[in-house]
Amino acid sequence: MKTSGRRPLDFYGPNPLPQRKSVTICVLDVGTAKTSCMIARLKPCEASTGRTRTHTVDVLGFGHYRSQGLKSGYVIDLERAEHAIRQAVHQAERMADLTVDSVVASLTCGRIASETLSATVALDGHAVTERDIAKVLKAGSDHAIAPGRSILHSMPIGFALDGDRGIADPRGMFGSGLGVDMHLVTADVGPLRNLEQCINASHLEVEGYVTSAHASGLAVLADDEMDLGTVVIDMGAGTTSIGVFYDGEFVHADVVPVGGHHITMDLARGLSTRVDEAERLKTLHGSALPSPADDRDMLTIPPVSDDGHEGGHQMPRGALTRIIRPRLEEILEMTRDRLAASGFAGLASKRTVITGGASQMSGVVELSRRLLSRNVRLGRPFGVTGLPEAGTGPAFASVTGLLIYPQCVRMVPRDHIISHGYSSQATGTGGYFGRVSQWLRSSL
Repeated sequence: MKTSGRRPLDFYGPNPLPQRKSVTICVLDVGTAKTSCMIARLKPCEASTGRTRTHTVDVLGFGHYRSQGLKSGYVIDLERAEHAIRQAVHQAERMADLTVDSVVASLTCGRIASETLSATVALDGHAVTERDIAKVLKAGSDHAIAPGRSILHSMPIGFALDGDRGIADPRGMFGSGLGVDMHLVTADVGPLRNLEQCINASHLEVEGYVTSAHASGLAVLADDEMDLGTVVIDMGAGTTSIGVFYDGEFVHADVVPVGGHHITMDLARGLSTRVDEAERLKTLHGSALPSPADDRDMLTIPPVSDDGHEGGHQMPRGALTRIIRPRLEEILEMTRDRLAASGFAGLASKRTVITGGASQMSGVVELSRRLLSRNVRLGRPFGVTGLPEAGTGPAFASVTGLLIYPQCVRMVPRDHIISHGYSSQATGTGGYFGRVSQWLRSSL
């Protein structure tokens, strides 16, 4: 295909991956319940399978390990969290037969906040240049960052000339004022530093952070769903992440600090059993909705004590549902209320995709339809080869989406980001992606 000689915009043009050669990347999802790592080779497609799928993804290595030292996504024990990261990465490296030195990581902690803002700069009647675009992007970033916060995501949604919105590339166009609508996602610096310290202690550099909802959406949504508008709800163990996609863009992010592990703890307390047994019962027998057989099917509930003197007791399966459902309703109602307060619920119309480990429980999709009053489907990662069967379910949507992210990320140059006391790696503009962006600029 013949292309024009005009250089694309760094931040609003092609993805930062080389278009004529394969690259290998490593991604890391440090969750409350599990820490997952994938190493994959991204190879340019002969024909793109979609706007976000410009490369084929072949997983070379996959590892996961039970998380330690985390609570609701926050690091509370550096050494234990580091151990889980080391184990997951080592498994992936051993499977791939290579060693990695950097990762792209997902994030749910740090009081993630999403904001859509507008900025305008004067043009004085001349044609728009890249200097003008840099100036308006910097103006947008200046408005967004408070002390103690760091940028995770900073992307222009669209440009405007003299108030006329919807312009994808304003270079060379005339007007008196250039505007930009930007979506920024920020987080507290402290939790990011703690997580990064654990990763660095595992002899890995952090190339950038991606919110879990963004990554999960990239893994489970088709292009049409992104264009028409869809809410993604990633139901993790410690948190529930919310993302809204519209007109092909990631336009809103939020996090509810409740997840599947809270259901497990409710069961452990309500059934007087160990936490690991509560998790097993939830996974094997849990349901969000009652069934006619609930009070006939009896389950053996092991006691909290394992000294051998106290036997288990029998309980109908319906007892699990009566404990599980209120907590799930709380999670979904909090999600619904957050969406309503954000003002973005209407953009997604009635389309919702739920994913994440807690979404796999029987009845969750139907309960979500009832409480959210939306069309809901279960989202599974697609378009990735080489994964073992264990890694193909909704529980691994976030880590899989991190492999899609570099195919569609739109780079914001380092000097467009104003960071308060924290490395710009957290913006996703440093490290490998930054080097590839420089490679693109020098080769075009």
